[in-house]
Amino acid sequence: MKRQLINPPHTQALYEQLHFSQAARAGDLIWVSGQVGIDRDTLRPAAGMEAQARLAFEGVKNVLEAAGAGLADIVELTTFHTGLRGDMGEFTKVKDEYLPDRYPAWTAVGITQLARPELLVEIRAVAMAGSGDG
Repeated sequence: MKRQLINPPHTQALYEQLHFSQAARAGDLIWVSGQVGIDRDTLRPAAGMEAQARLAFEGVKNVLEAAGAGLADIVELTTFHTGLRGDMGEFTKVKDEYLPDRYPAWTAVGITQLARPELLVEIRAVAMAGSGDG
């Protein structure tokens, strides 16, 4: 089985500059790299947890679609939070909008920092294409 690198067109510069793929797919399994709450147009982190979580989930969604899957195919979610206890309510509200049922396995990890000081959350996911169909 061959590994396929997934890099939607708007992320190609990240692949070339930072030397990592947005996702890798082998068979039906897809590993999505950590997605953060940076606005694609301004390249700045959004203000607040809710806005950053929304952008991060949109990133996961876009990468999965480029890999031939969708949010319903997520089987495992790992989230990294700089303010785990204080921001969990806002984060969970957004997560439940994007993953309203058939909840994946989820691990939330409190950390001291992310790649940029303004970032509050990073989301990585593992998906199995076609598994969310029912």
